[in-house]
Amino acid sequence: MHGDGRAPAPGEVVRPDERLSWGRTVGLGAQHVLAMFGATFVFPVLMGLDPNLAILLSGLATMLFLLMTRGRVPSYLGTSASFVGVVAAVRADGGTSAEVTGAIAVCGVVVALVGLAVHLGGGRTVSAVLPPAVTGAVVMLIGFNLAPVVAGTYWPQDEGVALVTMVVVMLTAVAGRGMLSRLGVLVGLVVGFLLSLLLDVVLGPITAPDASGTVSTHLRVDLSGVGDAPWIGLPLGTPEAPGLHLPAFSASAILLVVPVAIALIAENTGHVKGVATMTGEDLDPYLGRALAADGIATAVAGGVGGSPTTTYAENIGVMAATRVYSTAAYWVAALVAVLIGFCPKFGAVVAATPGGVLGGITVVLYGMIGLLGARIWVENRVDFSRPEVLVPLAAGIVIGIGDVALKIGGGSLSGIALGSIVVIVGYHVLRRLAPRDRSATPENAPEDAPEDAERE
Repeated sequence: MHGDGRAPAPGEVVRPDERLSWGRTVGLGAQHVLAMFGATFVFPVLMGLDPNLAILLSGLATMLFLLMTRGRVPSYLGTSASFVGVVAAVRADGGTSAEVTGAIAVCGVVVALVGLAVHLGGGRTVSAVLPPAVTGAVVMLIGFNLAPVVAGTYWPQDEGVALVTMVVVMLTAVAGRGMLSRLGVLVGLVVGFLLSLLLDVVLGPITAPDASGTVSTHLRVDLSGVGDAPWIGLPLGTPEAPGLHLPAFSASAILLVVPVAIALIAENTGHVKGVATMTGEDLDPYLGRALAADGIATAVAGGVGGSPTTTYAENIGVMAATRVYSTAAYWVAALVAVLIGFCPKFGAVVAATPGGVLGGITVVLYGMIGLLGARIWVENRVDFSRPEVLVPLAAGIVIGIGDVALKIGGGSLSGIALGSIVVIVGYHVLRRLAPRDRSATPENAPEDAPEDAERE
């Protein structure tokens, strides 16, 4: 129990091995569910897989992650967006859902093996490859890469509701008192949902684009799917989006999907570094465990016909807003997700959340994630007067934010994956090409202290 169990005192945080009262912990767990639900539900749809199975597997994957990291790394594992593009490429080549999930399973095995290597070699290995300058950039481009999702998918569906929801989240988080200030996302969602229902009654349907961009006249809140959904059922999916099924293995599909392992490794490392910065704890010894856990979870998900997983930036944003890093809240969120996975009706209710409401919430959360990267830079005094630092980070961030793509054979690298590669490879190559007499001290470049000291 942290303090009196009500809320962290000013300047304090609730550590991973602490919790608030169980009532408040359950509320925070519910907020984590809401934070991850939109993306975890939508990305499987984009990949032609069953969203209810994805929700179920996200809960199980989070439990596995918490067990393997011994409860030291508070994170939620939801559906990875990094696979959407390559899965589309696989399907464009005639790949089946079984071949897609088989390739996802192989990619998970690759990530798990990298995690094992990191665990055996020590976290300093990854720290050498991903110093603060690099991890800050990766965290930043991961957060800001999501900006087009807000601008192009969620916000246009109802700009007015999105604006009101955003303001409610901001005011609740900043001006709220006690536990209320820790539930800004949940309060914003409830207010936005109720406002949408009210506008449907008072003003009638809205003419606006839906999630696919198609403009039509429709109600803001569509509850038609709730009545048809059963209360309890297995996530078996539909012919268009199959649920539980066995994978198949295709060399062409595997070659297209496996490179996404780079994005998963970069995402997980960036998220662990971000959590470490927020909690003030050294989580490097648990980085290998985190990578292995996500890899195993992705492999298992692919093995039963589900969607790939990754640690979720959305939930890191919730922690940044609440200053509560308790893994107990994630256990609650994982359990709720498993229950939702077996309850299609509840999933249908949450899935009915209007896009405008999600736009107002995500515009705050995604921005906070991106700014965590800047926080890593500031706290580690990264020196941007050095071109070998500035140039590769600048290029990689723009690639990540702009979702720039590079076609390679029948597939492509883009967004987070390509931006992370440019940052990581460019940083290390340019450092070795830089003049050896360039001034660099431990104070202005802590990530390079050993080598820079040797130069001097």
